[in-house]
Amino acid sequence: MLTRNRPSWYKPDNGLAARMVLTMFLLGAVYVGFVAALYLAFPNLGFFPFLLIAVAIAAIQFFFSDKIALASMGAKEVSEAEAPDLHAMIARLAAQANLPKPRIAIIQTNLPNAFATGRSKNDAVVAVTTGAMQELPPQELEAVLAHELTHIINRDMLVMTVATFFSMVISLIVQNMFWFGGGFGGGYGRRNGNDDSGGGIIIAILASLIAYVASFFLIRTLSRYRELAADRGAALITGAPQNLASALIRIDGIIHGQGGVPIPTKDFRQAEAVNALFIVPALKGDEVASLFSTHPSTEERVERLNEMQRQMEQAHYNG
Repeated sequence: MLTRNRPSWYKPDNGLAARMVLTMFLLGAVYVGFVAALYLAFPNLGFFPFLLIAVAIAAIQFFFSDKIALASMGAKEVSEAEAPDLHAMIARLAAQANLPKPRIAIIQTNLPNAFATGRSKNDAVVAVTTGAMQELPPQELEAVLAHELTHIINRDMLVMTVATFFSMVISLIVQNMFWFGGGFGGGYGRRNGNDDSGGGIIIAILASLIAYVASFFLIRTLSRYRELAADRGAALITGAPQNLASALIRIDGIIHGQGGVPIPTKDFRQAEAVNALFIVPALKGDEVASLFSTHPSTEERVERLNEMQRQMEQAHYNG
């Protein structure tokens, strides 16, 4: 979390913190329950190969996520000489947040957005689109960048990698059963000397379905909580919650056709790979239902930020 001294107006959202902890606990419970059910169905099922594959996938995601994300968006890392104003703004914000200055990349697209990625505070990158740099006033761009820096501070890449790790294991186990086991009963049931593995098949199918659906929703719930936490962090770093609120409204309006800025369809297709990383989802599909979204609604985020603004003004008035 943020380490600088918190101003008097800042009130920690203990409810949000508790919900994040509860979500992580429930995720763990889902995975433990899945393993227990699978063991009851197939006591001789070997998990080691699947675990190795999942570890390899998680390692690739963890160590190369920044390169993958930047490449998918065609982002180009820029030096201080190439983007002096952007470097100066991020350097100032990083200093306020007691954070090492991250690498900086620019994405050539009219889509106004930004994202942060990287496995640690010392190996992070903040990517900003030209659309954000052109359409957002300096104070709003600063608030957006502070939001992304908070993701780095909170180690959200690590948190989400851990959260999704066992869901990959579940997927690999289930796929192996269907593709290489001759159906669920093809190999695993006979290892127990019992050709009739119908009960095991039913248990495994139900456990897999429940684990997948539960982890799907819990991981997205956790992602939404991380976004709210990053909003609060941005407000703390800048001391101006209203700037992020207005930036969110502006970006949301432009993305969804209310800002008068034409955005090529190819830019939306390109953004699909990193949609969950953006400060505002670029694809409308994420907003079909709040339970399926990786982000809270813009309305909820703006309401929370406006409440923080009121707290700040009240503290200033009382002081």
